[in-house]
Amino acid sequence: MAKALLALSLALLALLSAQPSQAAQPPRKPPVWEELASEQQEILAPLSGNWDDLDNVRRRKWLAIAKRYPSMTPEEQARAKRRMEAWATLSPEQRQEARKGFKSIEKLPAEKKQALRESWETYRQLPEEKRRELAAEAKKSANKGGTSKKTDPAVAPSSSPLPGTGSVESTGNSSANSDPSVTPGTSR
Repeated sequence: MAKALLALSLALLALLSAQPSQAAQPPRKPPVWEELASEQQEILAPLSGNWDDLDNVRRRKWLAIAKRYPSMTPEEQARAKRRMEAWATLSPEQRQEARKGFKSIEKLPAEKKQALRESWETYRQLPEEKRRELAAEAKKSANKGGTSKKTDPAVAPSSSPLPGTGSVESTGNSSANSDPSVTPGTSR
């Protein structure tokens, strides 16, 4: 019995040592834009101008979104496209701020996140003119360096369209969010 177990162990060891080790290979670098498949380019089109400037982690996360994209509902696909477009228009500083805001929201307890989602839904139901007024008011208070007039968070969590910058859009598919520093393939 011991000889059979030893023989089996040696056979397994020989088999494992014959296969190339995954740990010995350096991580594969995500492709540059021209190396993406045409379907990936079509899905990630809003990021085409910035793709080659993205770091490897963010490229992998966007590629994970592109992989899930065909299985998303039409509403989730539209949301993902809108967020990619919005993300592509941000400056590097604005992206960093969005990441910080998103991370701070993710640290909130579940009940506070739910309250924020409800506030966002309330805000989304407001007429466009009222949202513009609230956005202008928030911008004015931010420019003064403080809040001279507090905005009711139940009415307007933020005027920003991106998660992590004060707004939370409940998606049912959190991987469709636009922040590539935390989006695809990661838990939020």
